[in-house]
Amino acid sequence: MPDFPWSPGSATGIGSLPGTDIAEAQRVVFGELPDLPHLAELPARGPGADIIGRSAGFLVELPVQLYAGRWQVAPRPGQDLRRTADLLERDLDQLTEQGEKYAGPLKVQSAGPWTLAASIDLQIGGRLLRDAGAVRDLTDSLAEGLRRHVDDLRKRLPRAELLLQLDEPSLPTVLAGRVPTESGLSAYRAVPGPDAAAALRTVVEAVGVPVIAHCCAPAVPLQVFRDAQAAAVALDLSLLKDLDPVGEALEAGLGLFAGAAPTTPPAGGIDGKKVADRVATLWKRLAFPAAQLPRQVVITPACGLAGATPAYARTSLTACREAARRLSEV
Repeated sequence: MPDFPWSPGSATGIGSLPGTDIAEAQRVVFGELPDLPHLAELPARGPGADIIGRSAGFLVELPVQLYAGRWQVAPRPGQDLRRTADLLERDLDQLTEQGEKYAGPLKVQSAGPWTLAASIDLQIGGRLLRDAGAVRDLTDSLAEGLRRHVDDLRKRLPRAELLLQLDEPSLPTVLAGRVPTESGLSAYRAVPGPDAAAALRTVVEAVGVPVIAHCCAPAVPLQVFRDAQAAAVALDLSLLKDLDPVGEALEAGLGLFAGAAPTTPPAGGIDGKKVADRVATLWKRLAFPAAQLPRQVVITPACGLAGATPAYARTSLTACREAARRLSEV
């Protein structure tokens, strides 16, 4: 079994949390997820804190702006990018202040190139996805921007061992050719799997840290993530239908960020035992040795927690941490 860039028995969050207070959100993360904390994301703060605007802020020499409620390529940087940069700087300042003494794995997040290409409009209309050259430019720009982001974090937190999570919720629809055009009457071309993997690999190779590919959608493209040389995949266990591809990926050495805690309160509540039982049941069905689980698997909520109440968000993270501890004691 390969070495994984996290400690056995780890739990973490996907990224987003409720509310607008970054100081409090980061305190919750460091308090509840001591073995693998992450940079908190608070989309409730509005444009520039949302997944697309925040991630587009990493792009180098490819400015964006809000137009009619959508992000589009801009002729020059403007107030929307300044707001995005200001929000990120506040977040990084809190991470630096609260994580000053932290040593160990630490995760940051960004949307991947395909989700950005499927969500950002060209100035002439239509998504970036319509133009293969524009997608290449976006991918190269994102790769460089995230490389700089990682370098900045290394200077801020020199004892942290950085991981990058690439969020690709739109990738399954991109691969299937189901991203609708502006009219809604047709869809953009399907992107072949090898092309999708090549773009992701451009980012993976540029950042120089282990990458977790996250997709909390049905039909997670595991082969694409494997071909992109991701270190792990993060997915929602409740959406898994076919376990064979998951087993093959784990057998090949891919790590698993197992989304096992619901993002909203389930009937009967949630606790560490329920989350641990859910993961253990999956592991038994896959027929892997129990001792392998705490090393290869990180426990997470099913997806981001932006839509949860603050109390439940904390409960969910606590349950993940307790589940990871239970599973490491088996």
